[in-house]
Amino acid sequence: MKLTRKKIILTALPLVAAALIGAYFFIPGSKAVARQGIQVTKAAAAHYDLTSDVDASHVRQIITRDSMTSRTIMWQSDFSEEPALVEYRVKGSDGDVFQQQATNEAFNDDDTTTYVHSALLQDLTPGTTYEYRVGYGEKRTEWQEFQTARGNDFKALIFPDSQSSDYSYWAATAQPAWQRNNDAQFFINMGDLVDNGQDHYQWNAWFDVVGPMIRRIPVVPLMGNHETYNRDWKVRMPEAYLHLFSLPGGVPKSYQNQFYSFDYGDVHFVVLNTQASELADWQPQLNEDQAAWFRQDMAKTTKKWKVVIMHKDPLQYGFASRPQPREEGFSQEGTFWMPLFDETGVDVVLSAHLHTYRDRGHIRNFQRDPSGPLYIITGVAGNVQYPGLWKQHSLDEYVAPQPETDNYMTMESTENQLTFQSFLPDGTLLERTAVEK
Repeated sequence: MKLTRKKIILTALPLVAAALIGAYFFIPGSKAVARQGIQVTKAAAAHYDLTSDVDASHVRQIITRDSMTSRTIMWQSDFSEEPALVEYRVKGSDGDVFQQQATNEAFNDDDTTTYVHSALLQDLTPGTTYEYRVGYGEKRTEWQEFQTARGNDFKALIFPDSQSSDYSYWAATAQPAWQRNNDAQFFINMGDLVDNGQDHYQWNAWFDVVGPMIRRIPVVPLMGNHETYNRDWKVRMPEAYLHLFSLPGGVPKSYQNQFYSFDYGDVHFVVLNTQASELADWQPQLNEDQAAWFRQDMAKTTKKWKVVIMHKDPLQYGFASRPQPREEGFSQEGTFWMPLFDETGVDVVLSAHLHTYRDRGHIRNFQRDPSGPLYIITGVAGNVQYPGLWKQHSLDEYVAPQPETDNYMTMESTENQLTFQSFLPDGTLLERTAVEK
């Protein structure tokens, strides 16, 4: 039987498709390359116009579950960008440039529309310096560095509540901290990033302050109660926060971007959502569902250290400068979560919300116990300050000098020790404490 050219092509197509599928799944590295994105030549990626703030603002890195092999890149634009993309390459190499397509989501809030772009870079090489840039069409930003994690030794910056009426105060804390600690691998912002979660001017101010830092290292954000406030200071779902940060998955879909966990070195971090009272009308089972996830998440980790990060503080403080009485004790968040921390072997609990820095030492079963987690409330980093508001708690081991001013912290991890230091904005050391194992 004589085969026509058309029949030969039709016969060969299924075989070619099968071969390609087989190569994807069985040839080493093929699947990884496909997940990394489309490879383009350096020449094809070399000639572009620079973006403006209209095209790409607030370029940022977001923490991922495994910073050794992945990184999330986000940015915003004033108009739709198709296709929005991230290009990345190993710094100093002669290798090709990779492209990863990004989302192009219109988000309207506070009578303002912004387009949010997010791309997850995967299958990266641990301990490697990369360069990335974002853009669309014929426009690209300048190249910017990032490094993947390697080993168990690292430093992180920790910033308490940054909410402000004037974000120059936040700048006066965050920017010198970054200048002194530009060897930090990521930074944490402990919730109440802004004073009003619906106010897009405040989000712009927050991003402007951290711009040089967040382009170089990823942020670990927490949701605070102020992220849930609308312009009338009534609670709502924290829409801006949920859209502006694409956070690690592994949680029930209805709670995506609200709580999460990630690993860095030999430390397993869990970031909680403590806004159960604010979100009760929308998510009445938040605490119960989050606790079930928390137990499962903790049971899975094999990391040496377990660190919990939560916005609201587990302790309750009496008032020192208000007429209404309030006794010291434990907050609703403390009575709910502290038994779970004891149960799952948590090593350190960092909190915020009260705008004061206090080291409470180790607590277990609601009392002083060296076998329990170390509890630190991290202070304040904006201009919403409560000087002289709180009495000293019987569990406080160190209280920052009063009246309280802004501060920031560092966390350093080595093989057998986690070290926490608190500093004034000018670099003056307030306290140093550590846990060993």
